[in-house]
Amino acid sequence: MQANRDTANWADLVLLNANVIALDAAHPRANAVVVSGGRIAWVGDSDRLPSSVRVSANIIDCGGQTLIPGFIDAHCHLLAYAASLLAVDCSSASTSEIDDILSQIRRRADSTPRGEWIRGTGYSEFDLREKRHPTRWELDRAAPFNPVRLNHRSGHACVLNSIALERVGIDIATEEPPGGTMARDLISAEPNGLLLDMDEWLDVRIPPMSEGELRDGMAQANRQFLSQGITSIADATVSNSPDRWKLLRRLKCDGLITPSLTVMPGAANLDEFADEGLHFGYGDSVATIGHAKIILTSSTSGRLHPSPDELRHRIDLAHRHCSPVAIHAIEKEAVLAASTALMASRIPGLRDRIEHASECPPEAMDALLRAKPVVVSQPSFVRDSGARYLSEFGEDARWLYRFRMLAESGIVLAASSDAPVSVPSPLMSMHAAITRETDSGAELNVGESVTVAQALEMHTNKAAYAIYREDEVGTIAPGKRADLVLLDADPTRIASERLLDVRATMTIIGGELVWQA
Repeated sequence: MQANRDTANWADLVLLNANVIALDAAHPRANAVVVSGGRIAWVGDSDRLPSSVRVSANIIDCGGQTLIPGFIDAHCHLLAYAASLLAVDCSSASTSEIDDILSQIRRRADSTPRGEWIRGTGYSEFDLREKRHPTRWELDRAAPFNPVRLNHRSGHACVLNSIALERVGIDIATEEPPGGTMARDLISAEPNGLLLDMDEWLDVRIPPMSEGELRDGMAQANRQFLSQGITSIADATVSNSPDRWKLLRRLKCDGLITPSLTVMPGAANLDEFADEGLHFGYGDSVATIGHAKIILTSSTSGRLHPSPDELRHRIDLAHRHCSPVAIHAIEKEAVLAASTALMASRIPGLRDRIEHASECPPEAMDALLRAKPVVVSQPSFVRDSGARYLSEFGEDARWLYRFRMLAESGIVLAASSDAPVSVPSPLMSMHAAITRETDSGAELNVGESVTVAQALEMHTNKAAYAIYREDEVGTIAPGKRADLVLLDADPTRIASERLLDVRATMTIIGGELVWQA
C-alpha cells in the first residue's frame, strides 16, 4: 500500500529485510516498513520501495528478523510493580519454606534503619514446605524493630508484623472493612497478621514509596516493559484517583514511563475525576483515561462483595459518566454476577470488560457469552499457578482460563500480565496460552489452548481493542502509530516450546528506537 506523498521526501525511518507480521488483512506479510512522523506510512515488499528512500532516511536492516506490532499490556499495576522490584524477593525462586522468608527479611532489616518499612513480595503458601502463610509473630522475629508488609503473589493478600499492625491501627477489636478479611489466632482471636483483600484499606494507612524509591522502581519497571517489546500499558489499579493520575502523568513526562499510558480510574473516584474535567477517553500525548475499575470478589461461602444490587449501582453510575467498566471477577460466582449485571446495564457503544474471568463452569460461561464483554485475562497465571490450580480444583480445573471457548465464541479476548502478579513478558504469556504448561511441567486444561495466531492477537490487536486504541495501534498498517517490536525468531514458524527462547531485539515507539538488545 502506497501513501499519497513522495516517499523519498518524507520517510523518517525505513525498516528493511524484515519478516513483517502486520496482522493487517491488506498485507499480512511484507518485508519493509516506512515510518513518517511517528506513524506507519508504507508497508510492502522492498522491491517496490523507491530506491531514493534508502539514502534519505534512517535505515534499519532487520537481518531477516521478525517485525510485529508492539505488545500491549492491557491490565497491570504500575506503582505496585515498581514497588515489587525494590522489595525483598520472597518468591519460590528465592524461598521454599517460611524460614527462608524470615532470613530474607532479616537481611533487609540489618541494613534498614529502625522504624522504616520493609516490604517483601511474591510469596505463596502453596510453594512453601509448610503449606501455610507466615504469621505476624514469625515476621516479628525477623524484623523486631521495623514494620513489615509481606505481599502475597496474588496481590490479594498480605501479612503484617506486629509493628505494622499497630501502625495501621489493627488490634483485636478492629472490625473488618467491607470485602476484607483479617485472619485471627484460633485461641486468642488476635489478628495473626494475614489480611485478605484489604489493599485499598491499607494503602491510605501505609506510607507510599519515597520519591527516590518511586523513581528507581519505575525506571526498572520501564526497562522491563521495553525489553519485552511492550509499547502500550493500561494501569488497572482500583484506587486510581485524580492525584494518582497526576502522579503517573508526571512520571511519564519525566521519561520514567516510555510506553503509551492508559489510566483506569477507580469507579468510586469518578465524581472526583469529573470535578476536574476528566472523563473516559480524555487524553493527550501523555496519557488517556480508560475504563472505570470495579473489584468484585466472592468469599469461600459464595458471598459477593459488593452485593449484586450494589454492583449494578456502581455500573450504572459509571455509565452515567459515559464510562465503560472493567470488573475484576475471578471466582465463578463473580463471573456469573458480573455478566448478569452487565447484561442488565448494557449501554450501546460502551465496551465493558471483565478482568480475569478465571473460573467459568457452564453457568458462568453461558452468562459471559450472553453478556459479550471484552475479556482481559492472564495466560501467565496458567504457568505461574497451574500446579496449585490442579491440586486445589481437581476435576473442576477444566473450567479454568477457558481461552479457546472464549476466542471461538466471538468474545474479544485480550491478554495482560497483571504485573506485579506475573512478570510482564508477552512471549512467556503466549507460550502459556498455547501450551497450557505449568511451571511444574504439567498441563492445565489443554483443551482450552489457543493457536499461535490467536495468542499473538491477544497481546496486540485484541488488547488494542480492549483499551479503545485499535485505530492507533495493534497492527502494522498505514496511518497507525509506529509501535513495533523486532523478534529474533518468528513465533508462528517455530515449535511452541521454543517460544520461551524468543527474545525482543528492538522496541520502537512512535517511530523512535527506545530499546535495543
